[in-house]
This record gives sequence, structure tokens and C-alpha cells, in this order.
Amino acid sequence: MSKDNHENAPETVKTNFIHQEIDKDLAENKNGGAVLTRFPPEPNGYLHIGHAKSICLNFSLAQKYGGGCNLRFDDTNPVKEDVEYVDSIQEDVKWLGFNWEGEVKFASDYFDQLYEWAVKLIKNGKAYVDDQSAEKIAAQKGTPTEPGTESPFRNRSVEENLDLFERMKKGEFAAGEKVLRAKIDMASSNMHMRDPLMYRIIHQSHHRIGDKWCIYPMYDFAHGQEDFIEGITHSICTLEFEVHRPLYNWFLDQILDGEPVPERRTRQIEFARLNLNYTVMSKRKLLELVQKGIVAGWDDPRMPTVSGLRRRGYTPESIRNFADKVGVARRDGVIDVALLESCIREDLNKKASRVNAVVDPVKLIITNYPEGQVEMVDVINNPEDESKGSRQLPFSREVYIERDDFMEDAPKKFFRLGPGREVRLKGAYAVTCTDFKKNAETGEIEGIYCTYDPETKSGATTVTRKIKGILHWVSVEHAVDAEVRMYDRLYNHEAPSSQKDADHLDFINPDSLKIVTAKVEPSLKDAKPLDQFQFQRVGYFCVDKDSTSDKLIFNRTVALKDSWSKKK
Repeated sequence: MSKDNHENAPETVKTNFIHQEIDKDLAENKNGGAVLTRFPPEPNGYLHIGHAKSICLNFSLAQKYGGGCNLRFDDTNPVKEDVEYVDSIQEDVKWLGFNWEGEVKFASDYFDQLYEWAVKLIKNGKAYVDDQSAEKIAAQKGTPTEPGTESPFRNRSVEENLDLFERMKKGEFAAGEKVLRAKIDMASSNMHMRDPLMYRIIHQSHHRIGDKWCIYPMYDFAHGQEDFIEGITHSICTLEFEVHRPLYNWFLDQILDGEPVPERRTRQIEFARLNLNYTVMSKRKLLELVQKGIVAGWDDPRMPTVSGLRRRGYTPESIRNFADKVGVARRDGVIDVALLESCIREDLNKKASRVNAVVDPVKLIITNYPEGQVEMVDVINNPEDESKGSRQLPFSREVYIERDDFMEDAPKKFFRLGPGREVRLKGAYAVTCTDFKKNAETGEIEGIYCTYDPETKSGATTVTRKIKGILHWVSVEHAVDAEVRMYDRLYNHEAPSSQKDADHLDFINPDSLKIVTAKVEPSLKDAKPLDQFQFQRVGYFCVDKDSTSDKLIFNRTVALKDSWSKKK
């Protein structure tokens, strides 16, 4: 594997049971000591955080053992696939910090070889063409405790099966009219071994190969053979494929029957998929969210897709750190999405510059500050990183503060502004509230009046008293308007997909997006898409991809603290 296969690989990788299995194979000199993994997405949707975990696992295995990791698209169903998904998946893998081994690979690259192997199975009496409908075949499968019923076409001659399969390939039959099935055991305790489908007819143009084929291999037949063709040593799958493993091995046994012992033979190892609370991972349900306009596309910042997380302001480092903290388990469980949010806070705390932005502004007038005077005050960009230095902010007689930083009748432990109370305007002066103005009809505060103490400028050595309350602010004269999208969790239920007699759409959080017009400091007018900041005392935000010089748009990545734990 090239040194660039993981541009930001950790120096150490936690040991897990998959490492133990690979260590055992290496100790026995299996596969000539090679380690080659793969990430095999279907190009029928955008990658989500669960795929990101699988990407991190497969590429980290390659990195740990000095091997490689292939990117292979399982493009065996042209009805649902699109080049848009192929492009987005490649972009996501690269953004996460990984490079695959060699060229991008596709299942469709191997269709000729897969067809030849299917013919081999027919000739060996291990496959047959079935004329029954999908419904009849399913009904004949039986139950986990009762054997299935053999198809009336199961004992067709080899010659008839070869002829029919060739005619299927030539397009002589309609979709669903015939299928190719493996001949295994209709009484097997494993339902997947009861004569599974190998090929079905699909009259649909393929996004890569056009109309060359009208029969397409099923995943169970194609996947293991693709692994074998590529020399994959360890096929790392999620737990739902554990019951498919005997079939995976059976197909390999059939294609190798009578052939020389290969240098490499892949083996399948299963791990627990990632399940997050307050989230759905089903591609079908994510597509439903997009098609019904509940979200604004696959990269909507409320989506658990990699592109959605990127647009929201998540970093590759935070996602890789999350995958590392989740680890690799043998049994399914549910991870609290708060862990993912904690990882991005941890990362941005070290990286993001602190800026002043007021998302719910109310004007504060300093009555004894000279009218027309503007002075520059020095503020630190990031207290966690001295190398980021400081910047100058304009300060004037009128500033905006957050509306909830003022309370008319404040309790004793409200360390913000109220009548007669003193606070510090961060980086500037201490001010004391002398009066305020309310809207006669709504009762809303329209203006706050204060006086300032010129001896309390931040950094002055003469200041002796301590002031507990510190507020962020933006000069009214210099403020820049910005659209701020206050994103929150898309669902208001921990398990939106698991509720009986309810649809996941029943649990959409009505407050998952609130759009406000904020007042931000002038330094932000030149911010570029995906630039990341901490709005002081508010949260972490990034510039949206649609932001322009004429319209500044910010997306909230995450609040400064987890507020959801208090809602449970």
C-alpha cells in the first residue's frame, strides 16, 4: 500500500478481534502474507456515517498491515444506480483522508467472468433456470423451522438450462420471466442456502456499460467472486452478512472446483454495523426524506450522509476519531449521537477561530461613550492555539448583544445584564445598565442603556475588581448581516425507525432548522465556504457552500454543549 493510502493515519491502531483473525492468518502464512481489503459500496445513494465507519475500518486495516484497500462499486442493479452516486462516493472517501489501491473497480468489470462461472455451475449440475415468479419462489422457501419446496424446474437437464440461460443473456425473455438459481439444499437450516437466485433479468441501460447486458448477477453470487478476482484477502462485512457466509464460501468452492489451488482465497469476517440514536441509516428512508422534500437534498446538513456532515462543518479528523472511539464490536448496539457531536467539538475547539456573532440581536447604547468615536480592541483568535494570534475589532457607542443576555428582573445567579448590573463586553470595557426601553405593544426589549468605565478596558493593568459576566458583542456601525441556519437533530425520538405502528416521518423534529438573521463582526465578510468558526458563547458554525459575497450564510455545526441530554 502506498504511504498516501491514509494521509492522516494514526500512529497506533487499537487492537480488535479482526486484528486477531488477520494476525492468525499471517502467522499461518495464508495468502502469502498479503493483506488486501476492499470497500464495496452500491452506487445507489450517498454514503452515510455508517459507511464512514466501514471506510475507516477497511483502510485502517490496510494501513496497519502495510497492505492495500480497493474501492469497488457493486453496480449490479442499473435500476437504482447513477454516475452521480459514483462521483459522490469517490469524493467522500478522498475527503475522509483515504486513497484506494490502484484504479477504481466495478462489479461490471467482471460480468463476462461471472457469466462464465455461472455456466460452469450449470454444467456441473449446480444451477438451473427457474420460470416461476418471485412470489412463488419466496413462498416455496419455507420457514426457518420447516424445509422449503423444490421448484418444478429444479431438475431440468444441463442442456436445457444452458440454452435458456444463453437466451436470457440475449434478451429473449421479459424481466421476471426467468431467473438462474443455485442448486444447493431446500431443506437447509440456513434459508440463504435454499437455492438462492444467481441472476435476474433487467432491461435497463447501465450507467457504465449501456445495454450490453440484460441479465445481472445477484449480490450473493457476485460479491465473493469479485473479491476472489481482485485477490482480496479479508472481506470485512457487517453482521447481517454472517448468515450469508456459508453461501459466500459455497460459491467460491464451486468456481474453484477442478482448478489449481489459488495463491489467495478470501475469507469473510463480520462486525457490528454502526447504529446511531436520533438517526436513520436506511438508504430507502434517506431517499424518502429527499424525495418528499423534508430535507433539501442528500447533502442537507441534517442528513447523516458524509456530504451532509461535511456541509454542516464536520471535519474528516472528527469522523475518523469517532470511528476509532466507537471501535469494532461483534454484536449490534446503538451509539449515542452525542459521541459524534463530542468528537467535532473536541476537534473544532482546537482549530476554530473565536468570532463575535449575535444571532438574536438587541441594541445596547453606551450613553457616556463619545458619539462618532471608533476604537480598535484586540481579541485572541483561539485561546487553545497561540499561533493563531489575535485580530482587531471596531468598538463604538452602539453595539449589539444577545437578547437573552439581558433580563429585566434577573435572579441572583444571572451573571449577565440587568438593571444596575455590571458586565464586561469581551475584549473591551465594563458597562453598567442604567435603563432600558420596551415595545409598548409587545413588551419586547428594544434598547438597553449603559454607562462604561473607561478604566476597565481589557488588558489594562489598573483594573482590580473582578467581573463575572462577560458578553460578546458586535459594533452596530460595523456589523455584517448573515443568514444563520440553526440546525438541530432531524428526529426527536431516539429510535425513529423502531416504533410499532409508526413511521419514521412521524418523529421529524419541527425545530430541526431555524433560520435567523444575525449580526456578525466585519472580519467574517470575506469568509469562504466551509471555513469554520466558534461563535463566542453560541456554538460552532461553518460557511455554507451557497454563501456569496452578497449573501453570507452560516450553518450551525453543533452547540457548545449537549442540550439534548437534559431533554431525556
